[in-house]
Amino acid sequence: LQNVRINPDSISFKMWKDIPVPFYMSVHLFEVLNPKEVLKGAKPVLTQRGPYVYREYRYKTNITFHDNDTVSFLEYRNLFFQPDLSNGTEEDYVVVPNILMMGAAVMVEKLPSLLKILLSGALAGLKQEAFMNRTVGEIMWGYEDALIDAINSIVPGMIPFKGKFGLFIQLNNSDSGLFTVNTGRKNISQVHIVDSWNGLKKVNYWRSNQCNMINGTSGEMWPPFMPPTSLEFYSPDACRSMTLVYERSGKFKGVPTYRFVAPKTLFANGTDYPPNEGFCPCMQSGIQNVSTCRFNAPIFISHPHFYNADPSLVNAVEGLHPSKDEHGLFLDVHPMTGIPLNCSIKLQLNLYIKQVSGILQTGKIKPVVLPLLWFAESGSIKGSVLKQFYNNLVLIPSVLDYLQYIFLGLSVPLIISAAVLMVMNK
Repeated sequence: LQNVRINPDSISFKMWKDIPVPFYMSVHLFEVLNPKEVLKGAKPVLTQRGPYVYREYRYKTNITFHDNDTVSFLEYRNLFFQPDLSNGTEEDYVVVPNILMMGAAVMVEKLPSLLKILLSGALAGLKQEAFMNRTVGEIMWGYEDALIDAINSIVPGMIPFKGKFGLFIQLNNSDSGLFTVNTGRKNISQVHIVDSWNGLKKVNYWRSNQCNMINGTSGEMWPPFMPPTSLEFYSPDACRSMTLVYERSGKFKGVPTYRFVAPKTLFANGTDYPPNEGFCPCMQSGIQNVSTCRFNAPIFISHPHFYNADPSLVNAVEGLHPSKDEHGLFLDVHPMTGIPLNCSIKLQLNLYIKQVSGILQTGKIKPVVLPLLWFAESGSIKGSVLKQFYNNLVLIPSVLDYLQYIFLGLSVPLIISAAVLMVMNK
């Protein structure tokens, strides 16, 4: 118990502070093979590019212990491209939707016609098209676009950034918000449980108190002596708390584990799963509208390839092949300590595109939730860290367990002998 508390003297503290597990982020982009036909109303045909693999380093700063048995910290992520593990380079060109333009078109759809006319004129003047051919590096980490300034001048405040635009531009060399979690000093069952995030006890993105709640841990470790039921964590990337369910028991490199996976209800809509009504307005089950925490852009998250989603989403495009082995997420956790030993967390980003009246560049595009990319953050304990973990938390307890039976076996004859001597002495 001493060693799983968040305490500078505990064994797990160094692992918690500077995660020794080698994490990798693998990114797969979806290229649109028939952009001209899509503009005329055809079904998008996609092909998956990648993976583009990045070594991910995580470390905590601003670690501050408080009198109420909590500790605050910022966790930073640094990503470095790994050419030898990737299928392609960041200089690869990929045809994808013009995310900024198509997103802005849907965002201004219900605004006055004058604003749409101004935006359409700006798009024509800047020679913006519905699909663009850019490098992987530009799509992920940002590119200069005069459209940003144009949108800011036509609809001030609609997009809260300037300069470059990229899907992951805010992910590298950045933190995931200020977490305050319980140390477990007085109550070990609360260790790692989030007390607040960015000073908030709950978020305000969603339409119900239940959906706005910040539940579970920050997603790194959990309290010890886990039951084989479920685990919860708050994900700043998804802007919500998530619950994974127990699937099976197993072993990782000889260490006992519980495997937790995403239930089919994780991204279900409010019709199929009423508790998720607070995440609406919803579309088909299997995708979650995150526009309220993504500057009102028509962005949806899902499992990769729309795994566990309504079949109509898969059928609306060509080129998707959902499978549990390839696209299901999982966490293998050591139940005694609550420390994950092996994990692969996968999410897909999708853009809702459609023809918008008054925006000529949108052509005759039929409404569709179009996959942009999916990524997996994976890691497993190995090497000296795994050896230390195995020795301290599996081997030694097992030896002690056997020894108690040996001592018990040895003590029985001694007890009998002592009893016989007592009788004889009487």
